[in-house]
Amino acid sequence: MMIIRPAMSADLESLRELAQQTGPGLTTLPNDIELLEEKIENSKLAFSSKVSTPGLEYYLFLLEDSDTGQIVGTSALAATVGLAESFYTYQVGTVVHSAPELSVHNVINILYLGNDYTGSTEICTLFLHPDYRKDGNGQLLSRSRFLFMSMHIERFAPKVIAEMRGLSDEDGNSPFWDALGNHFFTMKYTDADALSGEGSNQFIAELMPKYPIYLPLLPKSAREVIGQVHPDTVPALKMLEKEGFEYRGYVDIFDAGPSIEVQTKKIKTIENSNSCTVTVVPDDKFNTNESQQCMLANKEVTNFRSCYGNGILKLQTITIDTSLAEALNVKTGDSLRIYPTGRK
Repeated sequence: MMIIRPAMSADLESLRELAQQTGPGLTTLPNDIELLEEKIENSKLAFSSKVSTPGLEYYLFLLEDSDTGQIVGTSALAATVGLAESFYTYQVGTVVHSAPELSVHNVINILYLGNDYTGSTEICTLFLHPDYRKDGNGQLLSRSRFLFMSMHIERFAPKVIAEMRGLSDEDGNSPFWDALGNHFFTMKYTDADALSGEGSNQFIAELMPKYPIYLPLLPKSAREVIGQVHPDTVPALKMLEKEGFEYRGYVDIFDAGPSIEVQTKKIKTIENSNSCTVTVVPDDKFNTNESQQCMLANKEVTNFRSCYGNGILKLQTITIDTSLAEALNVKTGDSLRIYPTGRK
């Protein structure tokens, strides 16, 4: 069985092994034992804290194959961005240069550097081991975060954003970076992106040009990738679009990948999931023929668990077997948040 749970200190080495699989582009899961340890400790603090309004909390979830004990995926929630370190984006806008006496009217695309997403919740650190990219594991990794949010809405901002990986080649070279950022940072794209992913953002404010960037001044190769995602990121983008996320013209300042957003309460998994009271029956008494598959999550914080499982739904109750109840750490009379998958 595949189980979503919070990261623990004992997961450090497994998390590092997983980080070695990511390659360039996922800077929030660095192959650095000290940084990974810091992320786990920050996450433990977030899960154990009583929170009434969102702050600097960082929640790191792991996907565990309970049959082997192997950690095979990660996903995370940053309760807010931009409060401790500035959170920068480019916004694609337009200006008009007009000279009627010359019959000239030019509409020109530009990029504005700004901090418009300050205070928003960010979903991040989504990675699934290549061997496990099947059987709905990617959806479980992503959507279980929304089940957690739905039950603890006070911990998160009214808006949720996601930064999608932009286009780069196999060596991690970005056409957008080569055309713009490289002139101001004098470092490789992967190095600058890694520094930003570690939270070291002050250098951005110090080095990036403050004035709007006129896109006609950039080469075609750079203009073409603005708002485009890396091929490996397309499935994640489509999944989030189904959840209600939209592109509103904001892009990453390094690779110009799109930043997408949604109002928290409009996320489909949040809107379409429900709370049900649990009835637990022995495995041999559970009628599989009457059941349907659901994505389920308990209502705990530090002991949060989520997984796929079959249940018999009737009004505001769900009947599950003992094995599933043990996996979710629930008993008869407890509550579960459920999202039917539509599968038997």
